[in-house]
Amino acid sequence: MFEAKLKELGIEIPEAPKPLAAYIPVIELDKIVYTAGQLPLVNGKLFAEGKVGSDVSEEDAKSAAKICAINCLSVIKSVAGSLDNIERIVKVTVFVASENGFTKQPVVANGASEFLVDVFGEAGKHVRSAVGVSELPINAPVEIEMVVKLK
Repeated sequence: MFEAKLKELGIEIPEAPKPLAAYIPVIELDKIVYTAGQLPLVNGKLFAEGKVGSDVSEEDAKSAAKICAINCLSVIKSVAGSLDNIERIVKVTVFVASENGFTKQPVVANGASEFLVDVFGEAGKHVRSAVGVSELPINAPVEIEMVVKLK
């Protein structure tokens, strides 16, 4: 059902990105899956680079957040076998590399949140934090981590 919805939306879940440092990308404990932070990587390259509010537009940052969410789903799928095994998206934490004075982190985070609700419906509604930070790894504008519950 969720896999079919992604196909209907024309979204292909890529192979899980490799970690950029000394950590594992995902872990499952008692049906709860925690992802490491995922960047907006497409085919190994950042979708956009720099700070939101100066180098990256709000709209591009929302697109980057959606890509981060897709990459979170890719690592979740690597332990869940299928995204149809997800019972609920529990929590999404969105880090936004923000130019001084940029305060629309929740708008940027909506790029991920709206996508998750489009795919998972009621099960995609989640709690969320949207945090402005000064820098992110490899000059990414957005980084997202997720917590999901499996069936």
